[in-house]
Amino acid sequence: MRHSTVPALAAGAALILLAGCAVTPQPLSTEDVASRIREDRARMYVEQEPVIAPLTIEEASARAIKYNLDYRLRLMEEALQRGVLDVSNFDMLPQLTASAGYVTRSNDLYSQYQRYGDPYDPDLPYSRSTERSRRIAGAELSWNLLDFGVSYYRARVQADQVLIAEERKRKVVQNLMQDVRIAYWRALGAQRLGERIDALLEQANRALARSREIERQGLQPLPQTLGYQRALLDTITQLQTRRQELELARSELAALMNLPPGARFRLSDLVEPELPAAPTGVGELEDVALAQRPELREEDYRKRISGNEVRRALASTLPNLSANVGWNYDSNKFLMNNDWVEGGIRVSLNLFRLAAIPAIQRQGEAQLQVDDARRMTQAMAVLTQVRVATMRYSLARSEYDTWSAGADVDERLAGFARASARSRVDSELELIRAEARSVLSDYQRQIAYANAQAAWGRLYNSLGMDIDADDSQIPVRALAVRIRHSLLRWENQTFATVPAVPLSAIPVVLRIEGVADAADLGEARRAFVAALQARQVQVRDGDVVPGAYTLVARRFVETGAAASGTRSVAWSVELLRPNASVAGRSSHTGQVPATAPRDALSGNARLAAATHADVVADWIDQERRRMLAARGL
Repeated sequence: MRHSTVPALAAGAALILLAGCAVTPQPLSTEDVASRIREDRARMYVEQEPVIAPLTIEEASARAIKYNLDYRLRLMEEALQRGVLDVSNFDMLPQLTASAGYVTRSNDLYSQYQRYGDPYDPDLPYSRSTERSRRIAGAELSWNLLDFGVSYYRARVQADQVLIAEERKRKVVQNLMQDVRIAYWRALGAQRLGERIDALLEQANRALARSREIERQGLQPLPQTLGYQRALLDTITQLQTRRQELELARSELAALMNLPPGARFRLSDLVEPELPAAPTGVGELEDVALAQRPELREEDYRKRISGNEVRRALASTLPNLSANVGWNYDSNKFLMNNDWVEGGIRVSLNLFRLAAIPAIQRQGEAQLQVDDARRMTQAMAVLTQVRVATMRYSLARSEYDTWSAGADVDERLAGFARASARSRVDSELELIRAEARSVLSDYQRQIAYANAQAAWGRLYNSLGMDIDADDSQIPVRALAVRIRHSLLRWENQTFATVPAVPLSAIPVVLRIEGVADAADLGEARRAFVAALQARQVQVRDGDVVPGAYTLVARRFVETGAAASGTRSVAWSVELLRPNASVAGRSSHTGQVPATAPRDALSGNARLAAATHADVVADWIDQERRRMLAARGL
């Protein structure tokens, strides 16, 4: 009875314990959701450079690449794939297993020994060869050929997955560049027309109020008054609709740059760059697209993955060779040798797995055919996109020329209406109508220009254009300069629209200030000279060189130390024209240890030089273009 009750009680206790450990669904509370919202809002816009100056399209693109959450996600996915690859490489190593433990039992292990053929004798003596409690330990090194082969091909597959993640990151950057280009030029149109539309709406509303007062007093025939109001309302509706369409572009651009909702910013309202001529060598552009598009490169990697998957499956059918060697320890006092080393080699083969080899080969061939067909489909789509993008740009450029001419005519008509306006109500209506036609024509011109820029961006995107934006940790201004140089280089290489003129046509004299120590001064000068020369900027020796620009680099070291044991070191650069006017200013701030050893200051100087060199090269390029434009070249 006692032996049957104990298991029943144990089983009942186990059931009660399992019932107490049951997991039930726990929905998120309101406070959990609110806490998540607060954390997300705090992290969405953290560590972003403030917008303190009108944004160029390159700076807007730099902000999108640097702060856009979708691009950040792609960077994290790429880092994750690289981490998985590192783990896969470790899987190819032999296994080294170490173990230790303590073994005990409730009673001693006794056993009887009976000779073969003898009947069972319950009176045989009992003996034991194992202690009730003992300590064990061991270490074993083992290597399995089959596991190594499978892990090797798995690592090759993961290496291609890393490359696929890079291609997807390239695609995100290309799409961001295209989306920013579309939103930027539409938002710039909204900025240009916003004040003009608001002023015209105010004028139309005042005229509408006066017309209603005339209607109330009965000073004009009612049909004439109502017709006048109907015309004003139609004009107001058209203006409000166009303003809303343009304002949406500002919100889209702010979202692409990851600016907080309601953030105020202005766009650089400079002279519109001239639209380049439509490219003619479509065949050459198609070759560029077939070589550069991320989707096609991804399909190439997928084909390699399929081949490695087939090899991995075939490797699993091979004979398995395993070898092991290990050291063991047992504290059992009945043993003559408490520690020993043992090893072995084993060969095994799954005979039924050999029958799967033909099926694996057929499956691999079918997979490769599917990969080729999918890549060919992608290639055909890419070729179609290139031709459509080229044709769309040509049409958009022609449409812009038409709307530009129409806007000029409507502006001249509005000027004539302003000059001939009288105090009569109907003359005011004609003036408002003429002004509205001029604004709407200007709106259409802005939209046509934005559409042409968007078509040009789609042509870039269809070719798989890359920009130099791998180092997204640099300041926005420096990243914008890299983007601009990448675009110019791409246009020069692919479309032959930008003349290649070296920056060395403008000599530069370098002057370092704020560095008292002679050794530090020499290190800083060498760092700036090397960084500038790497970007084709000609640095001249001497204090006064006729016709040369002067680059002044100043260092500012914080006198006190922060609580973290560091202090700030700022570098500012200023490019002066030969007449001493300023061509550009920029600054960079870094942190060094509070003691500021020479190595730390030298490293900070090299970082500042590398950061400012792109900006200085951009200033000099702008000065060179200004000189060429002044000469009519």
